[in-house]
Amino acid sequence: MKITKIEAYQVDLPLHEGSYHWSEGKSVDVFDTTVVRVETDAGIVGHGEVCPLGPAYLPAYAAGVRTGIQEIGPALIGQDAGKPLVLNRLMDRLLRGHPYVKSAIDIACWDILGQQTGLPVCELLGGRFGEDFLLYRAISQATPEGMAENVAGYRAEGYRRFQLKVGGDPQEDIERIHAVREVLEPTDKLIADANTGWLPHEALRVAGAVRDVDVYIEQPCATYEQCRIVREHTDLPFVLDEVIDSVEMILRGAADRAMDVVNIKISKFGGLTKAKQARDLCVSLGIAMTLEDSWGGDIVTAAIAHLAHGTPHECLFTSTDFNSYVNQPLVRNPLQKQNGRLAAPTEPGLGVEPLPEVLGDPVVVVK
Repeated sequence: MKITKIEAYQVDLPLHEGSYHWSEGKSVDVFDTTVVRVETDAGIVGHGEVCPLGPAYLPAYAAGVRTGIQEIGPALIGQDAGKPLVLNRLMDRLLRGHPYVKSAIDIACWDILGQQTGLPVCELLGGRFGEDFLLYRAISQATPEGMAENVAGYRAEGYRRFQLKVGGDPQEDIERIHAVREVLEPTDKLIADANTGWLPHEALRVAGAVRDVDVYIEQPCATYEQCRIVREHTDLPFVLDEVIDSVEMILRGAADRAMDVVNIKISKFGGLTKAKQARDLCVSLGIAMTLEDSWGGDIVTAAIAHLAHGTPHECLFTSTDFNSYVNQPLVRNPLQKQNGRLAAPTEPGLGVEPLPEVLGDPVVVVK
């Protein structure tokens, strides 16, 4: 099942809410996503997607995806698409770092492997746990009152876990956390996600001011060492995200008791192959996880769903459905949440069918 052609398509994903705001004044109005199509000599075609959260969130940017595919694509022609781990090792030899460039190709190869075997990717990743899984809703940064109002609206849709975007002025962030917690029920979970936006002294101030609130603190500072300072001075449950980019960092964090939950983003690890390795390690260590990606549309959402649905419930803290944030469909059969929950497709592969009229003409062709 040799790769015969790789194509990349650029699609804009406007947001239902108009814009998305997070720490340090960062915002995005339209997300630039890349859909990758991988063709094989067996006639099986797979698709993947990768969508960085703008150019100033992680070391990744949308145009870099397409440039990177042009760089490594020629050496992938003729390789077996049904051997994702072998293909990953080759991509890592061809391009050091830049895991986000490789992510959509890797996802597309899992889509191909699923179609070849007649199995959903979820089953190939280890099996399916239960009927569905819990989602969280990210709440764009706004005034305390505005964020509380947004949370109440999404709670009415069935969401029970909320990732509050903080990481701005510490006093206003304290007010945001209090205002949102007041509109939630005791069984709801609230995560105050600073996205690296605080200095340690600011994070310590916030953590101290909300020490009696039922809230998780997520990635308060830019570096692992700074986050550990905060972790050591609070009893609140702690989440690490931006610094978790490899199994080595998970092992380091576990040894240091630096977190209670980790966020595993598919593209930050380089695709489903390595995200699965990280997930399985966390299951073995008993570390809870949020399984997600930086951003994306229907295809990213399907990939997340397959990884999350194949995770034991006790280790899956939550996951997300990015396709519900945007108003541009990419596939004919998008996944639909029900009462704040989602299920992975049961069709072979990713189980989604891209819309050619939306993808348009490829911006990168390698054959």
